[in-house]
Parts: sequence; structure tokens; C-alpha cells
Amino acid sequence: MQEAFDTPQVPELWVRCLEQLAQDLPEQQFNTWIRPLVPQLQDDHGKLTLWVANRFKLDWVRAQYSRQIQSLLSRFSGRDIQLELAITPKEDPAVHKPINLDLGALVEPARLIAHDELEAGFKSRLNTALTFETLIEGSANRMGRAAALHVATSIGQLYNPLFIYGGVGLGKTHLVHAIGNRLLQDHANAKVLYIHAEQFVSDVVKAYQRKTFDEFKQRYHSLDLLLIDDVQFFANKDRTQEEFFNAFEALLAKKSHIVMTSDTYPKGLTDIHERLVSRFDSGLTVAIEPPELEMRVAILIRKAELEGAAMPEEVAFFVAKNVRSNVRELEGALRKILAYSRFNQKDISIQLARDALKDLLSIQNRQISVENIQKTVADFYKIKVADMYSKKRPASIARPRQIAMYLAKELTQKSLPEIGELFGGRDHTTVLHAVRKMSAERQQLSELNQQLHVLEQTLKG
Repeated sequence: MQEAFDTPQVPELWVRCLEQLAQDLPEQQFNTWIRPLVPQLQDDHGKLTLWVANRFKLDWVRAQYSRQIQSLLSRFSGRDIQLELAITPKEDPAVHKPINLDLGALVEPARLIAHDELEAGFKSRLNTALTFETLIEGSANRMGRAAALHVATSIGQLYNPLFIYGGVGLGKTHLVHAIGNRLLQDHANAKVLYIHAEQFVSDVVKAYQRKTFDEFKQRYHSLDLLLIDDVQFFANKDRTQEEFFNAFEALLAKKSHIVMTSDTYPKGLTDIHERLVSRFDSGLTVAIEPPELEMRVAILIRKAELEGAAMPEEVAFFVAKNVRSNVRELEGALRKILAYSRFNQKDISIQLARDALKDLLSIQNRQISVENIQKTVADFYKIKVADMYSKKRPASIARPRQIAMYLAKELTQKSLPEIGELFGGRDHTTVLHAVRKMSAERQQLSELNQQLHVLEQTLKG
């Protein structure tokens, strides 16, 4: 690890940046763009250079991630460090040897196949560990799982395309890999490809530069199943959208199946051509919600078992109540607890979990407040913030107020009486009624579910 650095502190700084980026970014983005970066620090520790394989990747990392990386470097080092991106010199590749970091403890390993390897022999790029059997089911993902399982066993029939949407770290990628793995389990010769939307963009760029669109079309138009993550990355990329539309039409015509994921529902996508959005919306659209309490507890206990540790149920409940947003953050919290327990040689307890997660808990408490929820909901439904506390009861006010109460219960640690007090001194039973009503209706009304999804994403930043 020391070979690429002048001091032993730098690997630790970069590892801390990697840990945070692994939690903040979708897994495929992290593995494709961040993991391969090779850091090197100048003697005066004033500049960190990240070596990148080629010009295309350098431009993409600079445009998409450099500001985020710069912020993390400053945050973790406590000083201003200049960030430089440079292409790895070809004449002496040994000078910049990649750090051999085991990030298996940070994110679930995804088997990434190079573009040239794909061309040499067709590879699915599936992560074989992500199956229906390893997916923990709950009400948050039940409909998505059922639809995915139907697709996996009935390729080219109903639910084509299948469009899965939800926030970061909720298990969308796990579902699409599970579809591909199940199809190959039943039909070993099926031609399946999993890619991130950014890889499709990269393939379009390369085909354009090399004038190899015939090969590009042959590869993508001949699939039995195309699994593509984060199609919102097609925004403002006209040539990419054109090629994806062509591939989409070709695959549907030959009764192949397309499964896509996105951070929002089809009509919520911006800067995507209308004809493409209409295709996205022409099959089945399902949402993956943040996991409910019981599902979060089950995930923690299962993941701890896989790490060879026993997570007491009361500790799992404590963590699950305090980490609500997504599975990735839940796994990140578990890793911190396990590391803290091993380092201090202490058994896992609620107090140990509280100590291990103190930074995370204080950040979350600062980020989302009931007041912020009230303002965000009021702005969304175009009512006055004062209406949240008033005694007015017309539906145009009462319903947003109930939605704000529901979000306050879901996104903060406030008790029902505390929430009621912040909504004009209302009784806790009023808050409980609102929470139960909105929870039930979001399962039945897709429009309400979409509105709540947008509000949750806005509040979580």
C-alpha cells in the first residue's frame, strides 16, 4: 500500500474518502469510476493527484465527482488539499500502482467486466450473490419482488418493460441482478446483460468515435434480457437516448425483455425525450420504498450473521429506528458497529451502537427537523406554513398537514406527542390517525406514493 505514497497517512485519508463515497454513491458508479482511481500525494502534502486510466474517464470523473472528492479530502484532512486528475503515464505503469484495498467490507462486491473482455466473449456482468434467495422481503419491496420474479420466469411476456424506481440504496440493483441470475439458472444459454446507464453512454461514445455502430447494435439488439440501472443518467444525452430508443424497439420486437431502474418514476424524469419516457411507462412501473422497521431489523440481523457476528434484537431495533433512509446506510451503520466492537473488544450493546454511530446520529438529527418537513410540504402543496399549526380543516389544508405528520414520524425521532405539539398542540391520537391513514393510502394510491417519494428525496437531500 505504501508504494504509491510518500507518507503512511495518505492511504488512511483516501480510505476514509472511499468509505464515504461507497455509502453516498450507487454501487455500480462507485465500482466503475471511484474504485480504480490511484492516489499520490506531493511531498508538501498540498496536492493529491488521482491517476485515471484514460481521457474519457478523466473527463467523466472531473465532471461528476471531483467536487465531492475535494470536499471529502478537505473534511477528513482538516486542511485545503488541491485535487488534480491526471491520465496514468503509459511509459512506466509501475510508478502508479493501484492500492490493493479490500473494500469488500464497504460495499457488496460486484463483478465488473472490462469492455474489451465483453467483446472477447459475451459476459452477463451479473453479481451471482444477488439473488431472490438473498433478498430480504418486506412490504417496502414486496410488489417489486413479485414483478421481478414474474419477469424472470416469463421473459418477453407481461410487464415488458419493467421499470423499478426508488431512492438510493433501497435494493433496486439487487432486484435486477436477481432477475438475470434466475433466468440463467433456468436457461443457461440466455443472453443476459446487466449494465449501468453510464456504461451504455460510454459504449455509445466509443461506437461513435470508432465508427463501430454495427458491432454496438449487434451486441445490444441481440439480447434476451437487458438490465440497465439508473436510466436518469441519459438526461441531456441526445445521441445516447436515440441509440437506447433503437435498442428498446429492437428488443421488444423480438420479444426480449427490458428491466430498468431509476431514482424517480418515468414521468418524473427530466431532460429525457418524451417518446422514450412513454416507452418506459408502457409496461409495469413499481416503486421500492424505504424499508419498514421490521424489515430493517431483519436486514441487520441477517447481515451481522453473514459477518460472523451476533446482533442482539434490541440493538437491531435501536439501529433500525435511527437509520431509516435506505439499506446501504443501514449496512454502513452495521459495519461501524462491528468495527467498533472488534476494535474495543466489547460485546455489541445499545450503548456500544450509540457510541459507534454518534456522528451519524447527530448529522441525521441536524438534517431533518419537523419544521423543515412542514416548510417543504407546505411549499410542495402551495399552502402557508402557518396552516400546519392552524385549526383549519378544508381538505386542501388537512391532507398536506396529515402528510407532514406522517413524514415527521417516518423521518425524525420525535414521539407522537412531540409531533402533535409541533402541529399546533394536537393530541397524539390525531398524529397516529394521520400516520396510519397515509401509510395505508400510499400502498393503494400511486399518485400519493409518488408525491411522498419526491418529498422524502427532497428532505433527505
